[in-house]
Amino acid sequence: MSIHGTLRTMSVSDLLQFLAAGRKTGTLKIGRPGVVKQIFLENGMIVGSTSNDPKEFLGQLLLHYGKISEEQLQSAMDIQRHSGGRLGVILSTRGFVSQADVMEVLRTRTLEIIYDLFIWEEADFEFFDSEPLPDDLIRIQVDATSVIMDGIYRIDEWARYRRVISSERTFFELNIGWTQSLEQSKEVREILYHVEKRMTAAEICYNMHTSLFHASALLFNLVEKGVIKVAGEAPPPEVQDLAALKLPETVPELLKLARAEMKEGNVENALAIINSALDQDPKSNEANRLREDAEKRFIAQIHENGVGPQAVPKLLERFEQIEHQRLGPQEGFVLSRINGELDVDSIISVCPFREADSLRMIKKLADNGIIGF
Repeated sequence: MSIHGTLRTMSVSDLLQFLAAGRKTGTLKIGRPGVVKQIFLENGMIVGSTSNDPKEFLGQLLLHYGKISEEQLQSAMDIQRHSGGRLGVILSTRGFVSQADVMEVLRTRTLEIIYDLFIWEEADFEFFDSEPLPDDLIRIQVDATSVIMDGIYRIDEWARYRRVISSERTFFELNIGWTQSLEQSKEVREILYHVEKRMTAAEICYNMHTSLFHASALLFNLVEKGVIKVAGEAPPPEVQDLAALKLPETVPELLKLARAEMKEGNVENALAIINSALDQDPKSNEANRLREDAEKRFIAQIHENGVGPQAVPKLLERFEQIEHQRLGPQEGFVLSRINGELDVDSIISVCPFREADSLRMIKKLADNGIIGF
C-alpha cells in the first residue's frame, strides 16, 4: 500500500502517528524543492533516516558538534576523493575522531533529519509499504511517539522565533554591553562574532554548520536578553532569469527542455530548468537522475574552463568593497573560505552545499571580478 499527499493536508506528526499505530514497515519520503528526506520504519518503529541536504551530511554535523576541524574534514575528503571509502572510517582511521564519536553523531543526525521536518510548511510525501531498508543504514530504534512530542515542541518554539526573526535574511546588531556575554559559551561567542559582521541568520547557520532552527534559537535568546537586536532584512538573492527560455509548465516538458539544453552544451541553463522541475516534484526519480548527470557535466565544464580542483582562488577586492555588494548567504560563505591558500577542492569540501552549486558560486565570484586565479 502506498499513501501520498502534502503536509498541508496531513502533518508530519499525524503521518508518523498513523504509521506507528498501523505498525507499518517501509519508507516515508518527504520532499520539497532541493531536499528529499526519507524515514525508515519497522513495525511502526523509526529505525533510521536519510537526507540529500548537504547541511545534514556527516562532515557538517561533526563540524557543528566540534568533533573535527575544517582542516581535518578537508584532509579526509581529499583522501576520499582519491581513494574512496566512507568518510567516518577515514576520519577515525586518521585519528581525527573516535569511531564512538562518529556513531554518536550519526545517531543524532538520524533524529535531527526528522525533527527538521516538523517546521516544514509545504512538502509532498509518499509512503512505500514494505520497501526494503538500505544495506548501509545506521540503525536506531526510536518510538514514534517520543519523536512526535519533541517535534511538536519544535513547532511551538519555531513560531516564537519567527515572531522576532522573520526570515533567514534577518540580520542583527550588537547592543551596548554585549561584551559581558563573551564570558558565556563558545557557541555564544561565535554567534556574537558573526553578528558583529552583520551576517544574516542564514549566513550564521552556514558558518556554524548547524540548522536554521538551532541558529535561530541562539539568536532569539540573545535578542530576548537584550544582547543583540534585529537590524533589518537583506534583499533576496538574485535568481537566474529563465524568462527567455519560455519554460513549459509540466515536469515531463521541463525535463525534455533540459535535455535539449544539455545537448546544446547549455548545462547551467539545464540545471536551472531541472531545479524548476524539482520545485514541482522534489521526489521525481527521473528529475533527480537528470540533475546528477547535468551536475557531472557542469563540474567537468567548469574544470575545463580553468577552474580546476587544484586552482587556488584569491580575492581581487578588499573586504570593505565586497561588503557593500551584499552577496547571498551561500556566496558569502564560499567567499569567506577563499584566502589565497586553499584550492577549489578544499573549499568545496567544507561547504554545506552541493558540489555543482559551490562551483557555480565560485565561477560567479570570478565572473564578477571579486576573485581570480
